[in-house]
Amino acid sequence: MLTKKLYGCGTALVTPFRDGKVDYDAYAALVDRQIRAGIHFLVPLGTTGETPCLDASERSGILELTMEHRGDRPVVVGCGTNSLTQTVSGIRQLEQYSPDAFLVVVPYYNKPTQTGMYEYFKAVAESTDKGIVLYNVPGRTGTNLKAETTLRLAEIPNIIAVKEASGNYSQISEIVRNAPEDFSVLSGNDDETLSLMATGADGIISVASNVVPEDMARLAEALLSDDIREARKLHHRLAPLFRNLFLESNPIPVKAAMSLMGLMENSLRLPLVPASADTCAALEDTLKGLGYLNV
Repeated sequence: MLTKKLYGCGTALVTPFRDGKVDYDAYAALVDRQIRAGIHFLVPLGTTGETPCLDASERSGILELTMEHRGDRPVVVGCGTNSLTQTVSGIRQLEQYSPDAFLVVVPYYNKPTQTGMYEYFKAVAESTDKGIVLYNVPGRTGTNLKAETTLRLAEIPNIIAVKEASGNYSQISEIVRNAPEDFSVLSGNDDETLSLMATGADGIISVASNVVPEDMARLAEALLSDDIREARKLHHRLAPLFRNLFLESNPIPVKAAMSLMGLMENSLRLPLVPASADTCAALEDTLKGLGYLNV
């Protein structure tokens, strides 16, 4: 199990495709780019990685490649579903690659009660000796993991963190204030990194860091060192990117941006389709403004 807190910026890695297949060469290059930029940890096989559209062999291949290229960075791999049996089966499949922790989303579509979510995550935690990172994203799951339930779960030894994407500052602040000292609270929204980390959160699991890993690592480090002046400057510089990366459903815009930068093909799997011309134009202007494209 991961024996130290997760902190700083972790990247929710995209999955590049070429001709309908996973582009493993492009993926390895993306991970190498993250490491060179000083990113603090890696998060493959999450929502941003289009994991619901990957088969078991592709998930294994992506995680194996991540572990080969990660250097000394922790790896938190997504494996959550809306079925306990399937989630535990996914953990069994991926444990052989020795990730540091598993990111497990609140079960979607089922709309469980708070008691149901507590029992579900407790059972997931008991199925492995790896760390478990809770993932609360009501906008995608239809259900909110309340602060009181998160705090109950934080008492389970190998439930080590929460990725909080509820957008509910009061709720997240309550978790930060009352969580055990060794439990990490991570923002799930790039545009909330400043506000949450300035008031005690430990880091961010970022979409934007696929595009600007060095900038996002610097933002997290500034906040961890209480350099609010620098953090504020970085936040305002990156705010247009934070906004435009969610003009359409993630990861549609981030893949468009990375394609504009020549990092990968702008290819997604149905039901997702490439970004509209308007979104691409907005991203191109934003990247030029940040100095990542030639003007």
